[in-house]
Amino acid sequence: MSVALLCERFAIAGALREAALRAEIRCAQFGYPSQAAVKTAMLAAFLDEGMSESDLAGSTGYGYDDAARARYESLLARVFGAERALARLSIVSGTHAIVAALAACVPPPGLLLSVTGAPYDTLRSAICEAPHALTQHGVRYREIALAGGAIDLPAVLRALDDETPSVLFVQRSRGYAPRPAIAIAECARVFAAVRARAPQTVIAVDNCYGELVEEREPTHVGADLVMGSLIKNLGGSIAPAGGYVAGRADLIERIAARLYAPGLGSALGPSLGFGRALVQGLFIAPLVVEQTLRGLDFIAALFEELGYPVDPAPGTRRTDIVQAIRLGSAERLLRFARGLQAAMPLNARFRPEPGAVPGYADPVVMSSGAFVAGATIELSCDAPLRSPYEVYVQGGIFAEHAYLGALFAARALTAET
Repeated sequence: MSVALLCERFAIAGALREAALRAEIRCAQFGYPSQAAVKTAMLAAFLDEGMSESDLAGSTGYGYDDAARARYESLLARVFGAERALARLSIVSGTHAIVAALAACVPPPGLLLSVTGAPYDTLRSAICEAPHALTQHGVRYREIALAGGAIDLPAVLRALDDETPSVLFVQRSRGYAPRPAIAIAECARVFAAVRARAPQTVIAVDNCYGELVEEREPTHVGADLVMGSLIKNLGGSIAPAGGYVAGRADLIERIAARLYAPGLGSALGPSLGFGRALVQGLFIAPLVVEQTLRGLDFIAALFEELGYPVDPAPGTRRTDIVQAIRLGSAERLLRFARGLQAAMPLNARFRPEPGAVPGYADPVVMSSGAFVAGATIELSCDAPLRSPYEVYVQGGIFAEHAYLGALFAARALTAET
């Protein structure tokens, strides 16, 4: 569906329509994102796995010998080039997966070193500030700020000379911060240098929003662990819940022992009949990510045409599925979120209002009408009400939905008086 047809169908006219048409032309000139290599790798993973329909049958209760769970985790390990994967419905979020992994791999008084600055708000709270945070149980924590939007490798190496951390942590995506995402090529460079200087340090990567965006994953270039959510990229908009960790087999078993119980480890955990949704979601995930990237490129081009700073810029090679738009005021954040909400397949008539969110110091306004609650592979936005007043747009199952959401959000902004 062309932008012109969307504008006609939904009464988008005037200067906004002209800006949208210019944005569409720019996107066509850049070339549309293609996940051909990622799609091919996914096909190979499924064919190498050799699943049968009977493997999709799930279990209840303890979940011993759950074929769907075992096959799904094996598929994820193939996708990540990892020894093992642990993917469970009982891991309720990316933050849950990350904190479980860090707690298992940083025995007190070990050092957790974040080399991408402060993690996103809820994770930093879980590490440092919340009741029962990791630091309250004896884990020591340090941060090294990014330098010019990149990992400050000289500072990292100096820190390794001072002390060998138990875990070196990388947050791949921008989160809700005015910083770029970290590309796999940069991960490869940093991981090689860290491995040479501190071979015993576990390299752990928050992979949320980054899965299947590039041809390689962090575990292909030296990460020991990746962690994330199953209702973002990997879920393909079908997975109903869950989180994952993937990487070295010994670390996965250590994390499983913490999540469940020592001696039980990864041997239990029912899929509750959702194996089909998890596996099918993974199979179509590269296509959904491709559509998301295409939609985000249009959003970036449109809002740049309207005079707003955007990051990444349209046509830029992306490393996650988050688009930042600097709107400059709390009022514009609210207008944007309410405009985007009006394009949602569910709850389109809701009116987003800012409110307190656990783990965030500032009020946050969100827009979402997802079929799976909280699934940010579906079109959504989040905006903490704080300077520099950026909104972060994620997802979009098909590009035209992202186009429409952008048009509605822009119309809400241009209605300012």
